Amino acid sequence: MYEGMYELIGQECSMFTRKLEAQLCYQKIPYKWVIKNRKNTEEIEARAGTRFIPALKTPDGWVVTDTIALGPFLHGRFNEVPVIPSDSAQRGACFVLEDFFNHWYPRHALHSRWCYPDNVVKTGVRFGTNILLGKHIDVELTDDEFALVKDFGQEVYNSFGLPACEVQGAGPDKKSAIQKDFGRLLNLLSNHLTKNKFLLGDRACLADFALAGPFKAHFLLDPEPRGWFGTNLSVMEHYVDRVWAGSDRKGEWQAKDFLPESLLSILDYARNHYQVFARSSIEAAAKGEKFFELDLGDGPFVARSMKRLEKARLHVADELKRFESINSSLSATKVMDFYLEPPKFG
Repeated sequence: MYEGMYELIGQECSMFTRKLEAQLCYQKIPYKWVIKNRKNTEEIEARAGTRFIPALKTPDGWVVTDTIALGPFLHGRFNEVPVIPSDSAQRGACFVLEDFFNHWYPRHALHSRWCYPDNVVKTGVRFGTNILLGKHIDVELTDDEFALVKDFGQEVYNSFGLPACEVQGAGPDKKSAIQKDFGRLLNLLSNHLTKNKFLLGDRACLADFALAGPFKAHFLLDPEPRGWFGTNLSVMEHYVDRVWAGSDRKGEWQAKDFLPESLLSILDYARNHYQVFARSSIEAAAKGEKFFELDLGDGPFVARSMKRLEKARLHVADELKRFESINSSLSATKVMDFYLEPPKFG
């Protein structure tokens, strides 16, 4: 029942659509793109039951949304190419890192895309090519087609881009802070990925897709953030290429449930940055407060509280408890403490 063509429904400038595409490519699952555009939006949203992307239509007729659920779903269906480790420390790290990349990189992605006028223009053409024309972003446009999409960036900036940046505490006035944070994490990732093909060794896991997605859809695609990479550019390009190239059947995760020091540095960064941000957001939401203020070392910012971060936190906590990750070597990093705190709502 699992054989046949899957349909990837979304847009090419969406980090979560690209996250799902990364898994489809890596597990070598046959798929075709269905670009969500103005002509098919109503039909897609009626079938999916949500306006959010991506969605995945399976050969057996299901339409599934939410990449957090889709990752394990596809891991189970195509387990000849596993993407969730079975050893406890690596399995725990996989889910912790997936959560980190899912919910920390939107700040950088939104800021770098919408807070720089030249980037808005270039990205707007790509958005318009998908949304207005229903075409892939790498096609050559006719003069008439270009005339339709050339100013679309300003429309998206006004209706979505700038408000979304402000919600994340990542508006134009936070340029220095966002770029510094992006650079520090990029250096850690580059250091790790020069020594390892993927996050946990020579085989990709769910966290790799959550990392590759924003780089494919945003940071390596958009001209503004692409200029932030410096000497790290080729490392990240080659990493993303490895994910999209698909699984090497000989690739394995680190032996004996090992977590290299370079990965521990990334986990430590997640603990001291994303987890502080997420805890503050969740606690503010639990108190009924719409906004919270935080300073992670680069100056204060105000962001909107998000209840969904608690749902994601509890999902990771469940995975950690079910497979005994809490008793593994991962516990020494303290990165699991955030997930094992009592529920904040109800």
